[in-house]
Amino acid sequence: MAVPKRKTSSSRTGKRRSHIKFSVKNVVEDKKTGEYRLSHHMDLKSGTYKGRQILDPKE
Repeated sequence: MAVPKRKTSSSRTGKRRSHIKFSVKNVVEDKKTGEYRLSHHMDLKSGTYKGRQILDPKE
């Protein structure tokens, strides 16, 4: 059975995990309502997507 000869240092562990991170979501401000939403998603407050009415607006 393979057993490591020395302890893996925290520096080496950090180098290995350097690409493992949270990605930032693309949040944009809606031009009409001023609400924040994800890009390419419909605005829940007004119920619009790409200038078209999809759902009835929330009250």
